[in-house]
Amino acid sequence: MEPALPSRRPRRADARRNFDALLTAARDSFAENGAHASLEDIARRSGVSIATLYRNFPTREDLVEEVHRDEVDALCRTAGRLDDLEPWDALVTWLRRFVDYIGTKLALADALNRTTDSFQACRKAMRDAGGPLLERAQRAGVASPVPSIDDILRMISGISAVEYVDDAQRKRVFELALAGLRAAPATAGG
Repeated sequence: MEPALPSRRPRRADARRNFDALLTAARDSFAENGAHASLEDIARRSGVSIATLYRNFPTREDLVEEVHRDEVDALCRTAGRLDDLEPWDALVTWLRRFVDYIGTKLALADALNRTTDSFQACRKAMRDAGGPLLERAQRAGVASPVPSIDDILRMISGISAVEYVDDAQRKRVFELALAGLRAAPATAGG
């Protein structure tokens, strides 16, 4: 499947493997240590030299931006693979994947430049990917007709950013949000 957003991913297979290894190592390192994780550690984890890291990502901002872009692209591609699910299940599956994306975004939050064209393109791509899933669920009568995709993404982002006692509490709060998003069942006679 074609990426939803333009990437600086190299065309040559060996260079692409190094690039992908750097992204994976950076994602893991940022998740563990925040966006200021050691670039030397990222290069070591990926199995490439620091020179290869800098050749692909001349600045830390370039690396952070590409990790973010790659996460958004994966989120957008997920939306395209949910056509075989019932409308509510497709929307919920995508929102669960959105929660995973928020975990990565929070690790990068202090280093992401929200004014760049890339960041704005990512925001638009997420809304363009999730919007049709919400609209499909609304047309099927299984999701409330009131919220927009922007409303829902902001709600889920807020829920994901809060500190919880444990994962069970985080899951309960997410399930409460989903229950509020679900359309009220039709009543007999009215």
